[in-house]
Amino acid sequence: MEYKVLSNGVKMPILGYGVYQVTKDECERCVLDALSVGYRSIDTAQAYFNEEEVGEAIKKSSVAREDIFLTTKVWIENYGYENAKKSVLESMEKLQTDYLDLCLLHQPFSDYYGAWRALEELYDEGKIRSIGISNFYPDRMVDIASFARIRPMVNQVEVHPFNQQAKAKEYMDKYGVQIEAWAPFGEGRGGLFENPEITAIGEKYGKTAAQVMLRWHIQRGVVVIPKSTHIERMRENFDVFDFNLCDEDMSAMAALDKNESSFFSHYDPAMVEWFVKMVEERKSNHDSSKEKKNW
Repeated sequence: MEYKVLSNGVKMPILGYGVYQVTKDECERCVLDALSVGYRSIDTAQAYFNEEEVGEAIKKSSVAREDIFLTTKVWIENYGYENAKKSVLESMEKLQTDYLDLCLLHQPFSDYYGAWRALEELYDEGKIRSIGISNFYPDRMVDIASFARIRPMVNQVEVHPFNQQAKAKEYMDKYGVQIEAWAPFGEGRGGLFENPEITAIGEKYGKTAAQVMLRWHIQRGVVVIPKSTHIERMRENFDVFDFNLCDEDMSAMAALDKNESSFFSHYDPAMVEWFVKMVEERKSNHDSSKEKKNW
């Protein structure tokens, strides 16, 4: 395993396992499989609704907690100082751990400064070993890196061959913020797994397109958290440390950049409204559930 050393000296595996879109029914088994393959970094979030299953898997595994780099994220509805702090402690209970290796603010909306102060305080208390952000575009990243008491150590964003985030990475490097890819394969959109340039590079090394993409990320210094529910794919994704892409291949990968999101833009006001609607719906469902329990 290769590691990135964060700005505070904490070592973070450059390759981890993400559980976004892994269902509650499958999550425990998937995390156990990932740990058995050799993954030692697990990434979840409050918004994934599978923190309990991640925690149960870690508890049942033969891997010591101190050997696992565990990440979760605070969702928008829990922003603000008091709500964020309470929610992180609740996440720790669900994960059955008394500390987190990394905790991120999931989106750059609402009172993220209040939430950030909660993360700073939990970091000071030793409950979180490193703190960071997610989906913060360069302007928002520079903002919080410049005015917060503690500078973010990680920024988890959309990074893949069609959206390489070159400019964003320049600014993250400038401010000592580690870039992490939440979609290292771009979920295969635009035919990434079948892309002729990527598959041709793979043939040179006897590797798949997925392995080429992960190796490309790693050689750029990008932390990756690929997700799969199949142990064979987990093994394939983990088998990327026995080859190096040459400069020519790295240049060929760089030429694939379309410099645009394959998913959505946080600059789009309609997308911001979509996030607001989702938060309101989740709050309404939560309130309705509480009323039924009280009744």
